[in-house]
Amino acid sequence: RLPQTFRVDVIREDGDSLEFDMVGIDAAIANAFRRILLAEVPTMAVEKVFVYNNTSIVQDEILAHRLGLIPIRADPRLFEYRNQGDQEGTEIDTLQFQLKIKCRRNPQAAKESSDPDELYFNHKVYSKHMTWVPLGNQTDLFPDADFRPVHDDILIALLRPGQEIDVLMHCVKGIGKDHAKFSPVATASYRLLPDITLLEPIEDEAAETLQRCFSPGVIEIQNIKGKKVARVANARLDTFSREVFRHEGLKNLVRLARVRNHYIFSVESTGILPPDVLVSEAIKILMGKCQRFLNELDSVPME
Repeated sequence: RLPQTFRVDVIREDGDSLEFDMVGIDAAIANAFRRILLAEVPTMAVEKVFVYNNTSIVQDEILAHRLGLIPIRADPRLFEYRNQGDQEGTEIDTLQFQLKIKCRRNPQAAKESSDPDELYFNHKVYSKHMTWVPLGNQTDLFPDADFRPVHDDILIALLRPGQEIDVLMHCVKGIGKDHAKFSPVATASYRLLPDITLLEPIEDEAAETLQRCFSPGVIEIQNIKGKKVARVANARLDTFSREVFRHEGLKNLVRLARVRNHYIFSVESTGILPPDVLVSEAIKILMGKCQRFLNELDSVPME
């Protein structure tokens, strides 16, 4: 059981980034949580690429690899995992995308121009050119769905006149443990809260030197009775550069430590799901693991 002091504080939520504190938790739980976010929260990604035509200079294998790494905006909770032996996907476990594009010359281009953007049409293949092709009754299953790549401007290949790409893609549900393309986060990390203690009053020139040793906002200088006095304003902003220990006059006046059970988590989503949803999904997976372990314990006969 977690101690009663356990709490979660959301510090900053900004689009695809989330910073929150987990206070009063064990290191093993914090690390399990981080690893689940990286490798066990499922997403949809391109798994099979059927190449009908590819006359670009990008080889089929490289093209398939690049397509696999494009994050797809599709809620994985709407889909089932695909069975290992299944060659054909169904509407409940597969999303189908098509990429069909051909480069041609622009007849209106100025003769002296050397700019490819003027000379050619469709010479840059972007993720926006991927279109969703509904399978089975998916149009009825997902009437309001907008399945597409998270970003429209991911460059896939460059073409020249006469070159074309015609591929069909199958997206399936998977986890980062199987392949990094299924990882729902760009980064998921934590650090311990810094704890900075000034052992003696630090004044005037020494205070200004101390302020320069830390990241902006960590140390502030107050004016007390005509003297400049340093105080710790926000230890959270410190990056632990240890610059203060290079100064003989200051190194014995400051103690740097970390709060042992206060974890600052940073989660940056790839855009497939919002970071707060990823966090709640990771908690559910961790709870499921704990429940499974308890069930296993119950099923083992005791001596």
